[in-house]
Parts: sequence; structure tokens; C-alpha cells
Amino acid sequence: MPAQHALPPPFCGLSVTTSQLELIKKTTCRYPNLSRTEIASTLCELLEWLRPNGKPKTVECRNYLEQLEDLGMLSLPGRHKKRPKREAVVIQKIKHDQTPVTGNIDQLQPLTIDRVTTAEERNLWRSLVDQHHYLGHKIPFGAHLRYLIHSAKGVVGCLQYSSPARRLKPRDQWIGWSDSERKERLQQIVCNSRFLILPWVNVPNLASHLLAKSAKQIATDWHSSYHIKPLLLETMVDPARFQGTCYRAANWVHVGESSGRGRNDTHHQHHGEQPKSIWLYPLRDNCQELLSTPQQSRQQTTQQKRAG
Repeated sequence: MPAQHALPPPFCGLSVTTSQLELIKKTTCRYPNLSRTEIASTLCELLEWLRPNGKPKTVECRNYLEQLEDLGMLSLPGRHKKRPKREAVVIQKIKHDQTPVTGNIDQLQPLTIDRVTTAEERNLWRSLVDQHHYLGHKIPFGAHLRYLIHSAKGVVGCLQYSSPARRLKPRDQWIGWSDSERKERLQQIVCNSRFLILPWVNVPNLASHLLAKSAKQIATDWHSSYHIKPLLLETMVDPARFQGTCYRAANWVHVGESSGRGRNDTHHQHHGEQPKSIWLYPLRDNCQELLSTPQQSRQQTTQQKRAG
């Protein structure tokens, strides 16, 4: 392996500091189950390596990571088998039984939240979300997991969890972290980016029941898939359409409103988007402390407690 270089090479003409290099190394080590492209996208978020339109410089970043690996500065995960471009996916509108589903939760048992893993399940998930969710189907940014909700009366809904928003002022204030802490620990937050109860399903308390059930499941599934232990869930609700009643009933916390700038805004400009209500769900009682306390300090505190 080539000898270590004292300073990293520049990225797209920008100097890369030793602290930035350490963040790059930590990220590649911390998330071994992410592909090289997903790691590059994550780093673009953390380091704000973005194009003028706010989109990440993922291709350039991946090339840069491979350059660092060639220089012996870090080790990347193996190359994943190349998949067809996701943008080329054509959503097939699948006809689905729309017989009204009523009654109570007990009558839907067994009620399961199942990972989407096969091509058939992906097609069904895309079709249902594209036809019946007000935001439709969109390719999620970065890491994500999708679920179909099965019941004794068939599929009753869909869920998607994905990478968090880069900045949400009310969320960041609730956590109480600095900008550097946010960059280091952002990926320990997971966003509930789609939640759909099919329109012909009318069962009291079903939505809040599923949110509570999925919160327990996503913590395990996300760690299994990406080797990341999430500490906090987030979601954004359009107040012009919904009041967030099911989130409140499932013990999510409303912390404020988004700015309406959009996920990729880097110039602090309002783009005419409807501000969203921000809801959070702690997966650990002390998640604020875990997200805002430097890892080194946490380790020292743990060692002191053990020594005591």
C-alpha cells in the first residue's frame, strides 16, 4: 500500500482539512454496509459538497474516495454489483382489491409490517404509493427501507424510512447539538418519509398502532441493514392536509415548523414550499444526550462509571 500522505489532495479545487479527512475516515468505517455511492452521498451532505442547485456532488465524491483509497488514506467497502439506474424505473399501475376494510384492529390480526425485498413487492409498493399517497412515489435520498403492511384482509398500507433532512432548525434545537455534532451524528436519525393507510381502509387507531409497531421494528432493521443504531425518528406533516393526530397518539413530539426551503437548500432561500410540521420520536430515553454529547466524552463517562 502506498505511503501515507501528510495532507489529503484537494476535492474539486477545494482544500480538504485534516479534520474533514478524519470525518471521511470515520464515516467510511462507521457505515460498512452502505455502498460507495451511498457513502459519497452521505459525505456530500455532511461536508456540504453541493452543486449550485443544492444537489450533492456524489460522482465527484465517490471518485475522490477512491483516490484516497489509492493513496492509502482509507479503506472502502467492496464494489457492489452495478444495478440499473433507478431513474429508469417505470411504475406499473397494479390493480388492487379495494373492498372496504372496516372493523377494529383485532379483526385485522395477524397484522405485520414486512420488508419489501422482491421485485414483485417493490412493484406493488411503488404502485400503491404512487396512486394513493399525496406525494406519490419519489426516489428517496440515500439509505432507505420500505414496508408493506399485511393483515388478515390483505395489504392495508405502506411505510418508508429513509435518510434524514440535512437541517431542521426545530429538530436541531430540540436535540441541542452544535453544527459539528450534527454533521457527525446526523445519520443516527431516520426519517419516516412515507406512511400510507390505503383509502378504502377505515379502522380506528390503526395508523397510530402501526407507527408504534414500526418504531420498534425500524431500530432493529436499520441496524441490521446499515450497521447504524438510530436514536431518533423524524417526519414532516403537511398541516394543510393533516393535523398529525396519529403521530401524537403514537407519542411522537411536535417540535415546530420547517422553513419551507426544501431539503437541498443551501442559500437559505424560501422556495415557496408549504412549511411542514416537524414530529420526532426518541428511540432512547436519553437520545438528546447521546446525540449532543461528544463520543469521546461518552466513552470517558462510561469508563468512569465502570471504574466506580
